[in-house]
Amino acid sequence: MTGRVALVTGASRGIGHAIGLQLLRRGADVAFAARNPEPATAVLAEAESLGRRAMLVTMDVGDLESVQAAAAAVEEGLGKVSILVNNAGITRDQLLLRMKPEDWSEVLRVNLDGTFYCTKIFMKDMMRARWGRIVNITSVVGTLGNAGQANYAASKAGIVGFTRSVARELASRNVTANAVAPGYIETAMTGSLPEEVKASLLGAIPLGRLGGVDDVAGVVAFLCGEEAGYVTGQVIHVDGGMVMA
Repeated sequence: MTGRVALVTGASRGIGHAIGLQLLRRGADVAFAARNPEPATAVLAEAESLGRRAMLVTMDVGDLESVQAAAAAVEEGLGKVSILVNNAGITRDQLLLRMKPEDWSEVLRVNLDGTFYCTKIFMKDMMRARWGRIVNITSVVGTLGNAGQANYAASKAGIVGFTRSVARELASRNVTANAVAPGYIETAMTGSLPEEVKASLLGAIPLGRLGGVDDVAGVVAFLCGEEAGYVTGQVIHVDGGMVMA
């Protein structure tokens, strides 16, 4: 990936942070974007030690003006983006009967509108260069559904259809678009789950364990590289076997 500029959204921690680090270590210059990117400050020193460039970018993916401003900052700081990973996402869990309209709208604004805005802004330079990689992070919940997550599931299922449509539109310009669907991954959020909930989750995972952030990051990094030039419009589940299709 030497010479490529990547932007990862939701990159201050968790899966997004791990993806950004993987891309750095494979030779890309990386913009770590988040509403509050400060927790990712340590990547600047790591990038310097690797002889790469990195920058932190403040971005609200669900706000088009914020995305446009961030895009301008990244182009000035690192150059034109040719690898985009749309990872930013939120949850507002509640049973549908009790779900507030604003919780529905906010999840779709960030998760689905944000993927649309970022893709629309950054794909233009990829098309001109006739090379690009777009990877959208969806979820096993977008395939299986989950009680209390109708808003989240709808946003993640929407990303799958969006990804496949973008893949068809951009294929003639040598720009690929794929989705990665994590299952249950060891993060701060899953770490706080009660033991009985964890046990129930493990019972639904054929491999019998939660995934790690690097399990996801490795698959994303592959899709962003030269080796994946003939892979587009795909959804790759990184879920320990929960979805076998």
